Amino acid sequence: MSNDLPSVLLAFDANVRHNHLDPQDLLRLETFAEWDWFPCEGGSIYDTNTDPEAAAQLADRLPGHDALIVCWGAPTLTADLLDMAPTLKFIGEMEGDRFASRIDLDAAWARGIRTVDTTNASSYPVSEWALAMILVSLRNGGGHFRRMIARQTPVDRSLMEGLPGSLMGRRVGLVGCGHMGRRLIKFLRAFETDIWVYDPYLPQELPEALGFLQTSLQNVFTCDVVVCLVPHTPRTEGMIGKKELALLRPGSAFVSVSRGKVTDSAALIERLKQGDVVAGLDVFDPEPVPPDSEILQLPNVFLSPHIGSYGGPTAQQEFFALMVDELERFFSGHETQFDLTPRAQANRTGTDP
Repeated sequence: MSNDLPSVLLAFDANVRHNHLDPQDLLRLETFAEWDWFPCEGGSIYDTNTDPEAAAQLADRLPGHDALIVCWGAPTLTADLLDMAPTLKFIGEMEGDRFASRIDLDAAWARGIRTVDTTNASSYPVSEWALAMILVSLRNGGGHFRRMIARQTPVDRSLMEGLPGSLMGRRVGLVGCGHMGRRLIKFLRAFETDIWVYDPYLPQELPEALGFLQTSLQNVFTCDVVVCLVPHTPRTEGMIGKKELALLRPGSAFVSVSRGKVTDSAALIERLKQGDVVAGLDVFDPEPVPPDSEILQLPNVFLSPHIGSYGGPTAQQEFFALMVDELERFFSGHETQFDLTPRAQANRTGTDP
């Protein structure tokens, strides 16, 4: 290995190696680092590889490397494994929904290793879909589509009764303001919206920096539009129930693009059956939506089958592209942007921030 360039080890399965890595990003990596690939098979997007032989083989490969990037197939980076890599300064998780199951974070932090996660690549397309669902819901597009496919024309304007129609100048409440929420805020600026946010894990400096009001969950549910963007954790499961949904004002829209279990489905159906609010849902509990569910028949709902994260045929390559950006920042002496921190860990485990 060269003494001039840092060394990066990529640890994941053949599918990730051949389908998730754009050759152009590998060329970018080669401008400032050397790299090698440790092939390993096992686990899944969220689950670590529990094969002890894979861990032993990785331990043999780790010495001398400055950075380690893991994804599907990699074993958990335990304290014992990290002790085999005294030169390791950077660990990156490409795709694990920020649960970091393949990294013992406390062990990495105790050794002064920077931990970075670029699973937010799948969050950005969801923000686009959230905006689309807001716009569709404010005109009850789901209800109009139902009538059209049932060949019921002309337009039934009662389907839009009480709805604001336009998003311009409305108050939008966000439940959660992670990567999805922050990208959505950028989109909402074009509509001159007033943005209220509930997220107990946010740094106190962020509302002033991004220009939104941080408030309570109850206050968010009084906005013209309420968008659910939080991850599913023990703390968020069922956090939106009958009490919160009752706060929705007549003529408002509820949009959910996070996880179905965050919202009490029975309570949501009952609220929608009152007929004075509209919903746009990309997620539901359970999924897929049961064919006999009342949600499929309600005239004030727009539904999609959990497709918000779809970003096109090459979207999976965005995870590595963001990671190369982070590696370049780190080895150039700059600050990284997507760190796994104790605050991020608390968010994902549903513990106190």
